[in-house]
Amino acid sequence: MWAVVEPGSLRGTVQAPPSKSYGQRAIAAALLMPTPTILVGLGADNDTRAALGIAEALGCTVSSLTDGSVEIRPGSRVPEQVVLDCGESGLAARLFTPIAAMRCPVLSVSGHGSLLQRPMGGLGRTLTQLGFAVQDNHGRLPLRVTGTPSFKDIDLGTESSSQYLTGILFALAGNADRRIAVRTAHVVSKPYIDLSLQVLERFGFPVATAGYSEFIINPASFAPPPQQPVVVEGDWSSAAFLLVAGALTGKVTLEGLNPNSAQADRNILEVLRIAGARISILDDSITVDGAQLDAFETDATHCPDLFPILAVLAAGCRGESEIRGLHRLFDKESNRVESIGEMLLRFGVGFSMDNDVLYIKGQRGRLPAEIDPYNDHRIAMAAAVMALTGAKCTTIKDADCISKSYPAFFEDLRTLGANVRYMHGRQ
Repeated sequence: MWAVVEPGSLRGTVQAPPSKSYGQRAIAAALLMPTPTILVGLGADNDTRAALGIAEALGCTVSSLTDGSVEIRPGSRVPEQVVLDCGESGLAARLFTPIAAMRCPVLSVSGHGSLLQRPMGGLGRTLTQLGFAVQDNHGRLPLRVTGTPSFKDIDLGTESSSQYLTGILFALAGNADRRIAVRTAHVVSKPYIDLSLQVLERFGFPVATAGYSEFIINPASFAPPPQQPVVVEGDWSSAAFLLVAGALTGKVTLEGLNPNSAQADRNILEVLRIAGARISILDDSITVDGAQLDAFETDATHCPDLFPILAVLAAGCRGESEIRGLHRLFDKESNRVESIGEMLLRFGVGFSMDNDVLYIKGQRGRLPAEIDPYNDHRIAMAAAVMALTGAKCTTIKDADCISKSYPAFFEDLRTLGANVRYMHGRQ
């Protein structure tokens, strides 16, 4: 499916989609529980569907209830040989593999599309420390894990992804029978670690930490939580696209967002404030009103998923903006250093890159563009927001890649007043 987006302004209110980061972590925590878990507000995105499929592969029964919530009921036994299909979700691979390895004598892990090209060497090195035998495809999926764990202190060293640490913390929380320390010399995306710790504590597995360098798994501190449904909060990562669209073109309200969330991408509010957008918060409702926006400086190292929409925001600001953290963009669904650069070029936006910084010269008036998002949902959504500020329509190829995280994105744009139409290939 290709999408054609006309220039225009947005005005109105929509519900923020559920957070797939929170949802996947909640599904993982449900696997650790001896009793059924009810999750309220899970998303219908592809990554969440992959996580639920993994829960079923591990012997759980997943049921959709009449009120739209999902029940995950633990199975009586896990098959001796399990195949995990992680779809295109890097988080699913790094989060669920350690959990599954703890209970499956023979485990195979694979996925589809760009996930097969993303580095997973850190996953194998981490599992090896726990005593597993690991075979991978030169540091990538597919991956095979055999053996049984030896519970001991772990040193993750300088593994760059917070997702490796998250996977180990969840796996040990649900299986370790004694106090274990997990140490790391370098943690990126610290807010995502905060989110992982928040979810573990909600499920009765508090993990003590000292400055992100050491994490203590202590079963003596664990206690079953009250048996009540777990509500999945709204997704700041997806909401950022519409909040920026509101700042650039009109006035947009997103409901269902936790203003105190541990999600890394809540940082979009701070950047919008710096740029001069008018923001109001009422309970879980966030409104961004268009204004004259000025250039900003920000470091996206700990929230790299914001990079595409921050680039769009910078393009609509007066002056030259600086966004740091380019080194976090190489191993996403696309090489986002290249795909963001190509998007800016096609829209006629001036920019440069120097070391770890992206510089963007803001300007109004876009060239008519045809954008290839390279199967990257965040590039497709960023291009759609950029198109709203253009002079003529923009065509986005393979726009259905948004289903990875925000399947209703284009329909929500329409609800807010955007002129979006679909076509099958070039016409």
